[in-house]
Amino acid sequence: MVVQFCAIALAFQPSSAGPAPNIRVQPREKASDIGTLPVLRVDSSLVLIPVHVIAATGASVTGLKKEDFLLFEDGVRQTITHFAQDDAPVSAGVLLDISGSMKNKMATACAAATAFFKSANREDEFFLIEFNGRARLKVPFTRDWPVIAGEIARAKASGLTALLDAIHLATSQMKHARHARRALVILSDGGENFSRRNLRQLRATLVEADLQVYVMGLFDRNYSIKHTREERNGPRLLDEVALGTGGREFPIGSLEELPNIGVQIARELRNQYILGYSPPTLANDGKFHRVMLSLMPTTGSAARAYYRRGYYAPAQ
Repeated sequence: MVVQFCAIALAFQPSSAGPAPNIRVQPREKASDIGTLPVLRVDSSLVLIPVHVIAATGASVTGLKKEDFLLFEDGVRQTITHFAQDDAPVSAGVLLDISGSMKNKMATACAAATAFFKSANREDEFFLIEFNGRARLKVPFTRDWPVIAGEIARAKASGLTALLDAIHLATSQMKHARHARRALVILSDGGENFSRRNLRQLRATLVEADLQVYVMGLFDRNYSIKHTREERNGPRLLDEVALGTGGREFPIGSLEELPNIGVQIARELRNQYILGYSPPTLANDGKFHRVMLSLMPTTGSAARAYYRRGYYAPAQ
């Protein structure tokens, strides 16, 4: 039934919605221009942070004002001087795990990816990286998402898992992106066991790459099967990778969840607030500056904000 769903979904074409950005520091612009600015890089006095807020139900929280947010940099409260909601095309990389542990999950992965593509903006562009013991760029940037969905449908699973290397390759591919708003969507069980790079190196790479990471976690819930240590650690690893970028991980438990999760990721990329502030002294020290954001109690005690946790200042 999963294979059938994937094949049928390939016949659909993208709708005309549209996604949203990441954290970036840019030259000061008029308030009306913030929506056109790219994502996090510190090269001037204005720091821009995209924020997505969800309610306890998982639905996006819209209609908030800048007074509903408290923003700190390195423990010092900042004055929010720019505030907007934005909707613009996205450049997205899809990373497909084709390692041996995914053998019984490939049809589910295809259906999950297709559900995401169906919510795409006509201007969105995508690339596909497949990875097992080695990461490979299978399809470079294209707006023709059925080409990528077709590749995913034909993929065969085998071998070890170089997940972290695949993410590094994806950040390099993002240099060719047409849009300022950028994201990675990973379809994997997180069973990392063969990368040359480690998680610490990856965190630094992702902070510098100006993109958000969303994960569709394809975990095997059949506990009668003996899983490897890497598979057991998969959910934690994927969650760590996503949260630091302002994205998040969505565990997929059943076929019925697929359309909602694909659509939810697309909506999260679109329903974001852009908060801007100017630190009193922007240090050109090349160091990481930690950003912390909290919601005022009036937004609801169960509401949660997702955002980039900091940025690297430019080196002098």
